[in-house]
Amino acid sequence: MTLAISGTTGITLATQFDSASTFGFKNRFINGSMQVAQRGTTGTSGAAVPTTTAVYPSVDRWYAYATGATVTVAQVAGTGATKNNLQVSGAASVTAVGVGQRIEQLNCYDLAGSTCTLSVNMSNSLLTTVTWTASYATTANTWSAKTTISSGTFTVSGTLANYSAQISVPAAATTGIEILFTVGAQTSGTWVIGEAQFEKSSTVATSFDYRPYTTELQLCQRYYYRQQAVGTGDFFGAGLCTATTTVVAISSFPTTMRTSPTALEQSGTAANYATYTGAGTTTACSAVPQFVVASVWSGTSIFTVASGLTVGQAGILRSNNAAAYLGWSAEL
Repeated sequence: MTLAISGTTGITLATQFDSASTFGFKNRFINGSMQVAQRGTTGTSGAAVPTTTAVYPSVDRWYAYATGATVTVAQVAGTGATKNNLQVSGAASVTAVGVGQRIEQLNCYDLAGSTCTLSVNMSNSLLTTVTWTASYATTANTWSAKTTISSGTFTVSGTLANYSAQISVPAAATTGIEILFTVGAQTSGTWVIGEAQFEKSSTVATSFDYRPYTTELQLCQRYYYRQQAVGTGDFFGAGLCTATTTVVAISSFPTTMRTSPTALEQSGTAANYATYTGAGTTTACSAVPQFVVASVWSGTSIFTVASGLTVGQAGILRSNNAAAYLGWSAEL
């Protein structure tokens, strides 16, 4: 392409804008920068290779598992212009570790029949080989069965560096794509992953696609939304007292979720929650919040107290301390 400028002979920008990967929103991974961690900065991996249900221990959209023993997965500080990375800490008896992301069908349908580039920053203080595997789901967004597209290895070191690979995506891969990174016996040391990118590109990896934090958070909230208290009296939802011991209330989601959540996550301690009624009374809960029903826009839960509510009176779901949270999941 030639850009004509008055008083010059023109500037040739050959092939600079010929690819969609030149522009923003090229990265099909969500939270490839590892900056969003709604569940918390650290958590425990799953204990087996996932099929239908994966464990998301910390950094949003990245599931993790280990065999032989579980490992700690954490959001850690990066260096330089990189704010965060994901880190796996090894443990005795571990025989294998996997960290991956399942890309929803709607976000990768157009990749079918094209060449894509996988790029990622990695280091490992114990092991030197990381295997990557690309697969597609047999049924749309359902991972009980999948077909391997291709796989390969990166030879890594204890120093964080960028690695990349070209992947030819078959025409049949219209059902969702999974990228999985695995290592062997991570019995100690740390494995660090950052700036992961999967893009439509038939040549080389392009620069990492930094998206605004708010945008990345909203993308994550399509799959998981946590209402995390920051103190006492934080608002979770509003509804009615349906009995002298219960408030049933609705919590609105900030974005439309991928599918309707079917369960409710909470802290596991009743005393972390409370109700507030139209009478101006705050009452600590006597049981942990329970799931009622959910749609892609909102979820309904029950807060239970020992006694004292008035049927038909307005009720508000609140935190009793900063440990309280409600978690709604529509993960792949």
